[in-house]
Amino acid sequence: MPLDAFILLGDALWLDFVNTARGRTAFPSDRLPDAQAYADWCALQHLDGTADPAAFPRVIEFRDRLDELAEALHAGRQPPGGAVAALNELLARSAGTRQLTRVGGEWRLQFAPARPLAALEAIARSAATTLVDAATVVRSCAGEACSLLFADDSAGSRRWCDASACGLNARVERRRGLRG
Repeated sequence: MPLDAFILLGDALWLDFVNTARGRTAFPSDRLPDAQAYADWCALQHLDGTADPAAFPRVIEFRDRLDELAEALHAGRQPPGGAVAALNELLARSAGTRQLTRVGGEWRLQFAPARPLAALEAIARSAATTLVDAATVVRSCAGEACSLLFADDSAGSRRWCDASACGLNARVERRRGLRG
């Protein structure tokens, strides 16, 4: 699959992963139809997909769980228990230590992995980070046919996955409606 077939507008790794099953048409094709497409996506994201012990069907099952999580967060509902369990299972695989680091003049306790994260572990960490960040909201694009999801940390002002694509189309259609 050509690398430009992947849409990376989620502003969070895990939402880019979920968006491989979504798109800007009413019936988008799955961008991860097989293990090779997953390997291509991982390479594009600079992730080690070969370090994942999960077989490809488990990768897709995990993506489905994350899709449920994203939909729940977008709707303002509590995360589904199955999605949280899937995240916790992958987060538990990450060996490492907690370390004090200075970020923006403040001390923070952060996890330092003992080895590079496998792709699914990195995706799980991205989802967990979004889940615990109260300032970040998961939104679905307001584009008419677009089903892409994105992380919004702009105090709720963002409406489209890509203002120059979906946002522009919406403004053009609105103007046509006003003129016609």
